[in-house]
Amino acid sequence: MGIEAVVPTLKAIGKAIRSMEEPAVEKIAEETHDDPFRVLIATLLSAQTKDAVTAGASARLFQIAHTPKTMAALTVRRIERLIYPVSFYRTKARHVKEACRQILDDFGGVVPRTMEELLTLAGVGRKTANLVLILSHASQDNICVDTHVHRISNRLGWVKTRTPDQTEQALYRVVPRKWWPDVNLYLVTWGQNVCKPVFPRCRACVVSALCPRQGVTRESRA
Repeated sequence: MGIEAVVPTLKAIGKAIRSMEEPAVEKIAEETHDDPFRVLIATLLSAQTKDAVTAGASARLFQIAHTPKTMAALTVRRIERLIYPVSFYRTKARHVKEACRQILDDFGGVVPRTMEELLTLAGVGRKTANLVLILSHASQDNICVDTHVHRISNRLGWVKTRTPDQTEQALYRVVPRKWWPDVNLYLVTWGQNVCKPVFPRCRACVVSALCPRQGVTRESRA
């Protein structure tokens, strides 16, 4: 039971998450009408950071600067103070400032619209680029894979991979194309609420009957 259960699993999770809070970056995308710049910066800040921290840091930063030009004018130290306590805030502050400079110098002040160009920006990997393309440009051709998507895809037996990049490429082969833009939203929300990294809530999982629980050794008793 694995690949053949991909669509039923996504349908069940999609229905179950309707009552759950959306991830921070999706919320920011909605609130800013899918502004690619703010989606880009918020996604950069979100890496290995809890959603509440990402949301707070993004709000403080965007209150001061919400365009590449105004943000590039900030000092790295100012950006650090605004985004603290996101994980690796010093490194991320440097990346934010440099990415803004690149957007101004190399792309005329406009966030690029292709994977190849997005990957030239400081601090931007495939996860960030994919999310910008999906949320801001309505791409139907990308799957965004973060740690939640990587973990859950392996637990479900859809893929057997070691890294998020490997998982992304494997998911293109097993997930029907129409579902590609939804994978991140569904599995990140599910991972934050039910299929947690430690002690997943298998008893509360609507797809427990479809899940082989690969790698799960201990479950939550709740």
